Amino acid sequence: MSFGDTVKSFLKKQFIDVIQWTEPEDGILAWRFPMQDMEIQNGAKLTVRESQMALFVNEGRAADAFAPGLHTLNTQTLPLLTNLMNWDKMFQSPFKSDVYFFSTRQQINQKWGTQQPITIRDKEFGAVRLRAFGIYSWHIADPKLFHQKISGTRDTYRSAEIEGQLRGTLIGRMSDAFAESGIAFLDMAANQHDMSQRIGQFLATSFAEMGLALDTFVVENLSLPDELQKRLDERISMNMIGDMGKYTQYQVAQSIPIAAANEGGIAGVGAGLAAGFGMAGQMTAALGASMNPPQPPQAPPGVPPAAPQGGAPPAAPAAMAGAAAGVTATADLKFCSECGQRIPRASKFCPECGKPQG
Repeated sequence: MSFGDTVKSFLKKQFIDVIQWTEPEDGILAWRFPMQDMEIQNGAKLTVRESQMALFVNEGRAADAFAPGLHTLNTQTLPLLTNLMNWDKMFQSPFKSDVYFFSTRQQINQKWGTQQPITIRDKEFGAVRLRAFGIYSWHIADPKLFHQKISGTRDTYRSAEIEGQLRGTLIGRMSDAFAESGIAFLDMAANQHDMSQRIGQFLATSFAEMGLALDTFVVENLSLPDELQKRLDERISMNMIGDMGKYTQYQVAQSIPIAAANEGGIAGVGAGLAAGFGMAGQMTAALGASMNPPQPPQAPPGVPPAAPQGGAPPAAPAAMAGAAAGVTATADLKFCSECGQRIPRASKFCPECGKPQG
């Protein structure tokens, strides 16, 4: 290069006195300050606003990072860059370096959800397929690590480019988080706030490896697939029923109003029950008498027992006769359609309640 070309190149360059960045829109995580044909002077000012951080990168190697504030660039404020550029005696001005700004604002209301149910081992139900969704928020905590692993040398890096990676990391790690928690599904659903904190702590390490900090993690809903939810509802119903005998009694009690609305009403139900109980009692008495008939008188010793006269069959036991009489008597009775009282069949009015009888 000739002397004239060198002079032209020198005159073409611009010397930077102030380095700063104002975010033009949401969603920008990293932005590189334009350095083409520009060099930084000794004593230049670096302005880093709140919710920002700045990073100097020399020949592809990350050097000094700056927090919010106004910084004067010299060997004292750029120790790593001074070492990389071998400024062992004095600050050489001007110099060329890449400067990246990073937005450290919280990226809020980021949504996550399980597109497919994740399978976990549950201590009560065995293997369970679980669905979940919620929101989370995060921010850049280590710009140097984020630059090295995520954003790189891009002029601009946006949050939309990393959202898929973060959601995939969340879902992938959540299976491990649920399994290691040892909390039953029913307890998870009842303590979603505590579960959110547990999972958030579990996921924080994965975010830190990318230079990020997980600020909040919220589980808004935990559910089972429809077929499993149906089985759970059935189990809950059986647990609520409890004693099947008491449940049956309750069902009978609930059916009384329905019976009362039918023809005959409650009186008809009562009459039928009374008739059934009466017949059952009479048949029980008859069977008891037949099983224990009265014994005939014994003849004195040495006297043969008297034979039946005329070959007539022995008389029917008294108990059987009584049972027959009871059946006959019952046949002459009926039940009042109003109060269920047994009354003579020929009665036109119930002597108990006065209800006309058909």
